[in-house]
Amino acid sequence: MDEPEPARRSRALIALALLLAAEAALLWAAVVWLILELLTDQPTSFASALAILALTVIAALWVSAIVVGTLRGRTWIRAAAVTWQLVQVFVAIGCFQGLYARPDLGWALLIPSVLVIVLLFARSVVQATSRREP
Repeated sequence: MDEPEPARRSRALIALALLLAAEAALLWAAVVWLILELLTDQPTSFASALAILALTVIAALWVSAIVVGTLRGRTWIRAAAVTWQLVQVFVAIGCFQGLYARPDLGWALLIPSVLVIVLLFARSVVQATSRREP
């Protein structure tokens, strides 16, 4: 019996998945760094350090799930990815201002977020993620 060939992924969908995967990888790197810091340094507030670690783990898991959903062409990924990108945009805006402003980090967050948002609304990505889930 001949099975239908899986649909080819568009370049926009592949670029979207790669950008999201890079974001997930950086979040996992942050998790490792936070764990190492927790083990080697004395935090001012142990409870706050654990809370930040827990939030970073949750974010890393969520963005990783978005990557998997993107590769599977799931419909829910567009809303999830836009939400995450907006969080990053707001953090980036915060990086541009204040006493401890870090414009370099702001741009590092803002540019990929804008690219992901643009890719999410590309016709081929919308088509690939609009199919009904089985």
